[in-house]
Amino acid sequence: MKKNELTDKYYGKGSKGFYAALVISAVMIGAACLFAHKQGDRISQVKPSTEKNNIVHEAPVDRHVTNIPKTTASHAYTATTAITAPRITEIPSHTMPAAEITVNAPFSENSFEEQVQTVAADLSGAVAPLADMSSVLVDFSNGELVKNATTGTWQTHNGTDIAAEVGTEIYVIADGEVKNVINDPLWGVSVTVDHNNGYISKYCGLGADLAVQQGDKVERGSLIGCVGETADIESNIAPHLHIELTQNGQFIDPISIINMQ
Repeated sequence: MKKNELTDKYYGKGSKGFYAALVISAVMIGAACLFAHKQGDRISQVKPSTEKNNIVHEAPVDRHVTNIPKTTASHAYTATTAITAPRITEIPSHTMPAAEITVNAPFSENSFEEQVQTVAADLSGAVAPLADMSSVLVDFSNGELVKNATTGTWQTHNGTDIAAEVGTEIYVIADGEVKNVINDPLWGVSVTVDHNNGYISKYCGLGADLAVQQGDKVERGSLIGCVGETADIESNIAPHLHIELTQNGQFIDPISIINMQ
């Protein structure tokens, strides 16, 4: 055998063996890939069940939220005008003239008497409403509560009750005009006289027969009417005249005015 033939012979055999080995390797690699792929499918099927207990439940996210605050960069503001407080060089002073300064006089026991004297001056020449003023049944309470003998209630007594027989004549204490004549449910037949200087006198519990009517001009001492028994609120008291007097709407004691004449 020749050398070249021998070489070609063995070379041909060697080539065939090489290709056979290459094919076998390729088959093994393919088998390995197929096996790995199947194992991956098996793991993917098992994984959800093993991780089921580890699921963390989170609150659902609202994909439509529109009021999410936006973060904005802080701005640095620079003052362009300096603000300075005005300097006070002198504190202004105000001096009140002595004529404007008034001091309230302390209360004294004579204050009420002085007030009564002033009222008396305004009603100068006032006369008594009755010829006999000697018997006062219930005094003016000056804003204090007193027990009403008829109703049993505690209330202010804004006038003075002067005892008089039914039919006794009643006179107006000062010049004025009859403001009204009424039949009050509590105070009975009543006559009110406006003296046109801030003072108003009222005569209550009169009889039905009157000598005046609303709008009449009256002079001091002129006849108004007579004592009656029409004041139901004081029906448990002996027959009397209930007289009231106000100064600018404030009740004052009518007897104090009359007794100073």
